[in-house]
Amino acid sequence: MPTAALVGVALLGGLVGLVVPPLARRFATPPARPRPVRGAWVLLGPTVAAVVYGSLAVARGDDPALPVFLALAAVGLVLAAVDLACLRLPNPLVLAAGLLALAGLAGEAVLADDPDRLLGALAGSAVAGAAHVLLALLPGSRLGFGDVKLAAVLGLPLGCLGRDALLTGLILAHVLHGALVLGLLAARRVRRDTLLPLGPALLAGAWLGALVG
Repeated sequence: MPTAALVGVALLGGLVGLVVPPLARRFATPPARPRPVRGAWVLLGPTVAAVVYGSLAVARGDDPALPVFLALAAVGLVLAAVDLACLRLPNPLVLAAGLLALAGLAGEAVLADDPDRLLGALAGSAVAGAAHVLLALLPGSRLGFGDVKLAAVLGLPLGCLGRDALLTGLILAHVLHGALVLGLLAARRVRRDTLLPLGPALLAGAWLGALVG
């Protein structure tokens, strides 16, 4: 991808980052009594979004499914902000992400005459969803059904990129979450019974999986 196009995609990401806080506030509703989605995110959001968009353009610039990944990243940023604010992954946002991924990848498979990528996406969704259902059923698990649904959605783009991307994305999500939990416990910022959002880690893992897949 030409340098000018990469810069344009990164700038687009920065603009997406600007609209994330008001959208997140719209979905961060009671009864969770969320903290306002502002402050650090208002300052860091455009930078984070620009990095996400720019890195995806670098890694997947030759992939015709890049617009699908960018659209999913936009919804994912809103989901991450909401989950950080009130430990919720709203169904409308997760459903929108799923429909975007499924429709976009199906259209790309038809245009490229490559049904294997769509089959890989569906298989990835099934594997990711089933794995997280099993994790949610483990004794003492704090995995919510919203996390299970988000994992199944993220399995679509990762699955279309292949097994390595899927495994990398799923494993890194839990490695990142586990490292964060251990760090917060060591710093005595949380207790063992403190609920922490998994959505941002799932999204970060999927992003990293897309970069290396």
